[in-house]
Amino acid sequence: MPKVSIKGQQMPESPIRKLVPFSEAAKQRGLKVYHLNIGQPDIKTPEVALNAVKNNIPEILEYSHSAGFESYRKKLANYYQQHEIQVDKADIIITTGGSEALLFAMGSTMDAGDEIIIPEPFYANYNGFSVASGVNVVPVISTIENGFALPPIADFEKLITPKTKAILICNPGNPTGYLYTEEEMQQLAELVKKHDLFLIADEVYREFTYDGDRHYSVMNIPGIEEHAIMIDSVSKRYSMCGARIGCIVSKNKAVMSAAMKFAQARLSPPTLAQIASEAALDTPKEYFDEVIKEYKDRRDTLIKGLSEIEGVKVATPKGAFYCIAKLPVDDADKFAQWLLESFEFNGETVMVAPAAGFYSSPNVGTTEIRIAYVLKKEDLIQSIAILKEAIKQYNSK
Repeated sequence: MPKVSIKGQQMPESPIRKLVPFSEAAKQRGLKVYHLNIGQPDIKTPEVALNAVKNNIPEILEYSHSAGFESYRKKLANYYQQHEIQVDKADIIITTGGSEALLFAMGSTMDAGDEIIIPEPFYANYNGFSVASGVNVVPVISTIENGFALPPIADFEKLITPKTKAILICNPGNPTGYLYTEEEMQQLAELVKKHDLFLIADEVYREFTYDGDRHYSVMNIPGIEEHAIMIDSVSKRYSMCGARIGCIVSKNKAVMSAAMKFAQARLSPPTLAQIASEAALDTPKEYFDEVIKEYKDRRDTLIKGLSEIEGVKVATPKGAFYCIAKLPVDDADKFAQWLLESFEFNGETVMVAPAAGFYSSPNVGTTEIRIAYVLKKEDLIQSIAILKEAIKQYNSK
């Protein structure tokens, strides 16, 4: 019997989606399931984006340029310039989601067997992208005790080998919600210059920062223009996850030339979704003001509720819409499955993402979960009540 590839066997399961069959079974039993497991916002997509598709459906859905519509790239460059990121349309390639942008970045900067250092916990699919690219993830651990701040630079330096090609960060972070400070970004900039590495920054949550804290883009740091690669996406910014439109941005001409070959190989990003994404750039500022206020209220509701559950430890997120909570349970994987298989509270339960899948170090994060606060406050309050009762019952069985 033919066998699947070693690469196929090594591809990790998504900790966000692997419990879906248990969730579906719980719903078939009549339970209401609150989804805290996935970053699918319930915020409405801007009307300007939806109307652009409704009103501009072409007679032929043609290929676009492999780099994406020129009009979109020009408009996107203007958007970045308004955020003090001085780039030109030539520095941008439109991709099929931020996921493809990350694959292009890895494919353009690393060969099989090369290494990429990533502070963990990190977005679980970084593991998958690395396996698909034949690249080895070298984790540097950040901890809940200091809010998942950047690990000491010395911790990075001791991991650098001749095979190290890049450092990858998510800023603000998924799954932690941590927002890197200007000082931390400068430290990373000095490190990649010193060791001649790439600094890849996944900045898809750029707009979502709270408490007056500011986002510092990798593209804002002078002196690392040849080292810096930015990953972006419309998915979270405009609540357009299904559009599957992102981009890779860099001033490094050799990197962008290589990325263009990958872009040509997959022909072009989706046409209708580009129409929507280009129009989304006209979203008024008031939209973001309201969305960020809503997320801050949700964050505060969630953190307050979790902190009041005995034995739960949680770090307050500074950005994005995720947090990591450490639970007083023996195993978060087992607990998450038990929530869907064997528990209910007044006909309801919650679905969470076990955090071990956001680490590549073995046996780390085994009692932690990631929660996405993408539900309205009333649902978050109910979810917290369910979680509190669940922990009590789980530990008494």
